Amino acid sequence: MLYIIGLGLSDEKDITMKGLEAIKSCERVYLEAYTSILMEKLYEKELILADREMVESQSDDILLNADKINVAFLVVGDPFGATTHADLIIRAKELSIPIQTIHNASIMNAVGACGLQLYNFGQTISIPLFTSNWRPDSFYDRIKENRNLGLHTLCLLDIKVKEQSIENLARGRKIYEPPRYMTINQAIEQLLEIEENRKQNAYTSETLAIGIARLGSLTEQLIKAGTLNQLLSEDFGPPLHSLVIVGNKMHILEVDYMRYFVVDKNKFDEIVKRDYKI
Repeated sequence: MLYIIGLGLSDEKDITMKGLEAIKSCERVYLEAYTSILMEKLYEKELILADREMVESQSDDILLNADKINVAFLVVGDPFGATTHADLIIRAKELSIPIQTIHNASIMNAVGACGLQLYNFGQTISIPLFTSNWRPDSFYDRIKENRNLGLHTLCLLDIKVKEQSIENLARGRKIYEPPRYMTINQAIEQLLEIEENRKQNAYTSETLAIGIARLGSLTEQLIKAGTLNQLLSEDFGPPLHSLVIVGNKMHILEVDYMRYFVVDKNKFDEIVKRDYKI
């Protein structure tokens, strides 16, 4: 059996009982993240680090003998939060390997903690880190489509882990850059730059948004709401960060819930009354 097991959002204790029991039945356990001694102690298994390169190009190593023994592939969040996991499942099906998926919380459902109702979200987007000569903006159209329908947009922010510089990539050198995690502040800077270039009024600096940091942590979760311009100068601390751009329609309960997170209640009430349909 190949088990695809979600680990949840915060730490090694977020795993489900079903997931923990499956891990303990496995002969090999792969972790799609940096390995953790805490995880190994709790799960009572040695963890094999499976980076993106291994998952995408060496899936046969992960699936080796999985039709005869139990193998686990551990995923932060939920197993279907990334397309690479679907690719691994398709490959297992082609090899007639039995598969069991064990779900867990992910940003896609836990984002409801910000007070916005899940069925009022539209298309989720990913925002990549800009470089000096690469500044993509295709996701801008998705935000515009969502807001035209009055829907909120969950923005997943870029994570650069085990990335190579162009020079090292060209020379075939296995030298990797230090990990980088996009902050809410960086995401907003890029969004405002794109709006300035596109000028299609998908959003403005006065558009309401919610910054979410370390979602799922019992002690370090942080949620702040305000205009994009207000959140631009807020401190959200260490990663991981996510951003929600609020749609131009809100339910009254969403407004009431958001008010607990806003950095300026008077400004919030003024903007809601002026710009939003309730």
